Amino acid sequence: MRPMPKVFMVLALAAGMGLGANSLAQVPTALAPPTHPAASSAAPLAAAKPLPAPAKPKPSVQAAAKPARAAQPAPLPAQVSGARLAPGTPIPPAELEAFVDGVVRQTMATRHIAGVAVSVVQGGQVVLDKGYGFAGPGRAVDPNTTLFRVGSISKTFTWIALMKEVEAGRMRLGAPINLYLPEPLQIKDQGFKQPIYVRDLMTHSAGFEDRALGQLFEDDPARVRPLADYLREERPRRVREPGVVSVYSNYGAMLAGEAVSYVNGHPYQDLIDAEILGPLGMAHSSAREPYPARAELPKPMPASLAAQLSTGYRWAGGTYRPQAFEYVSQGAPAGAMSSSAGDMARYMLMILNGGQLEGATVYGPDTAKGFRTTLQASAPGVNGWDDGFMEFALPGRFHGQGHGGDTLWFHSMMLTVPDLSLGVFVTTNTDTGPELTTLLPQEIVGRFYAAPQISPRPGVASLVDDRAVYAGTYLDDRRAYHGLEKFVFTLIGQATIAVTGDGRLLTTGGGGAQAWVPDGPAGHFVRVDGPETIAFKIENGRAVRWYTASGATAFDRIGPLYQAKVLGLMAVLAALASIATLVGLAVRDTRESRQTPTQARASLVQTTISLLWLVAMVSCAAWASGTGDLGKIMYGWPGPLVLMASACALVAALLTLLVLVMTPVVWRGGRRLDSWTIGRKFRFTATTLIFVAFSFQLLMWGALAPWSG
Repeated sequence: MRPMPKVFMVLALAAGMGLGANSLAQVPTALAPPTHPAASSAAPLAAAKPLPAPAKPKPSVQAAAKPARAAQPAPLPAQVSGARLAPGTPIPPAELEAFVDGVVRQTMATRHIAGVAVSVVQGGQVVLDKGYGFAGPGRAVDPNTTLFRVGSISKTFTWIALMKEVEAGRMRLGAPINLYLPEPLQIKDQGFKQPIYVRDLMTHSAGFEDRALGQLFEDDPARVRPLADYLREERPRRVREPGVVSVYSNYGAMLAGEAVSYVNGHPYQDLIDAEILGPLGMAHSSAREPYPARAELPKPMPASLAAQLSTGYRWAGGTYRPQAFEYVSQGAPAGAMSSSAGDMARYMLMILNGGQLEGATVYGPDTAKGFRTTLQASAPGVNGWDDGFMEFALPGRFHGQGHGGDTLWFHSMMLTVPDLSLGVFVTTNTDTGPELTTLLPQEIVGRFYAAPQISPRPGVASLVDDRAVYAGTYLDDRRAYHGLEKFVFTLIGQATIAVTGDGRLLTTGGGGAQAWVPDGPAGHFVRVDGPETIAFKIENGRAVRWYTASGATAFDRIGPLYQAKVLGLMAVLAALASIATLVGLAVRDTRESRQTPTQARASLVQTTISLLWLVAMVSCAAWASGTGDLGKIMYGWPGPLVLMASACALVAALLTLLVLVMTPVVWRGGRRLDSWTIGRKFRFTATTLIFVAFSFQLLMWGALAPWSG
């Protein structure tokens, strides 16, 4: 995302597992923390209960358990003026297939995508179910039998399982999550007054930092851990009060899945099989993974399904490079699901039909309403969360619910649009797939149900006068908040906002440059060429937080200390000072070589510091040069190069403090013949101050902690 675009774009994608990194829209601004009903004490959990067979909907306590929800958008008109079709008119299947074929084949060719599967449902029927390209050597993609990794779409299965426990009266959205967890997994207050509620996990507002490198994915099945062990050993820090702002959290979804399992008394994968996949006849889907059977882990994926898994590919060196299987079972509720496009069509039909399909009832009407109603949004009129389902602003003023999903190599999107009785699922098996999965569902809605946008929205002249309110550098709140991972994501998680001369807000970040114009209340903006909206939190006449259009994160304004360009400048100065110090040893004349014993020691220490800084920088550059291979970064974090860079920087920083203490003594030599010249004293002092400033900035960024990798 920053100077090394390919490197940092893939790193940023990985940071959430990529799980859920895809989204058609991007988000809103913060309401006041929601009020949670008081929680009653939980009764001790009984022994495992038999898994329920599909049955009639159980009475729901959802309405009584959660606070009032945000109002739904006003009803749509009968037809959007200028649209190809009215909302009640289905898309002609032949036209749909021709359109999807064109978009998919062109994107596969330009973006080098090995395999794609698409399913589209409308009006209670499957209208398109198609595969493109290859799933492995000699294997074409079959939309009904080829299994793709769907990443964070797995979370929607977790939320359904959770709401079934709410319907049964065993969980409440307004209760602390600790009531439904075994003691070793309960979340400590960590200095925060308010406990984390179940609903906070569904709206990704629990307040956790986000960590991923070296532990979210595994390429060695022997390293796969039980979910409970993972949650205990990889517990993130709480960094903000719960319920305040939505910042995407894989850990939160994992915690919710473990709570459901603990309350129900059955392993997560067994619950998903019995309560969702089985009743829906999703025979080519599984939340299990193909590892060798181990007593402490859930049963692995059946061999018959494992044989139909698509291989994941990385496009590199002008060819498709097959990649090892990405194990996510240690965090299964957040992203372990694999499915075919045909099965996902059945899943979308069930969602659009209010939880029922072909006589099977997965959940009841109150839960169905919850999956279409805003549970929390950051500001009125912008995308939020519907009981864990993401909201999407779509062309033609339509609104959708669904979820994106990304692993290292697979990228997917599932979108349902109730007003059109439409569902779209698209999945790819190559690291270059996000563009297709992000755009195709939106393109389908726009092509058939929205009037063409003839020209971008014009700028607003008054925005130029408010330039100082918004312009600045912002840092993604979805990141680690300590250690070496903090350093990496502080570097790549930055975005800049500027105001153009014609009155448009220009944002640049991981999604590229986009332009926006004011829309509605102060601080709200709409994209000049799309339906997405963003918003800002403004304090004392200045924007302090930017809520992106996805609803999945927010960016906070940062000062110079945390800006990547300032770090880059300090790194250049430190490198030049280090080189100059070493060159000085070779070119210094006899008079400049005179020195007191203290000055000699100070010179030796500063020379050592210079060598350490250069070794640290070379090690860091060598690591960065290899970050085009995302798997190497995710699986091998932090690795010897990163540890060497951090360790050298730490020692250099400590020695810099020593030199700083010695500086007054260095100056005491005055103008005696056995002392440094004034010029050399100034150069020594300037170099020391540069090293001090660089060390302090690296300390604040978390780079001086090799033990934290």
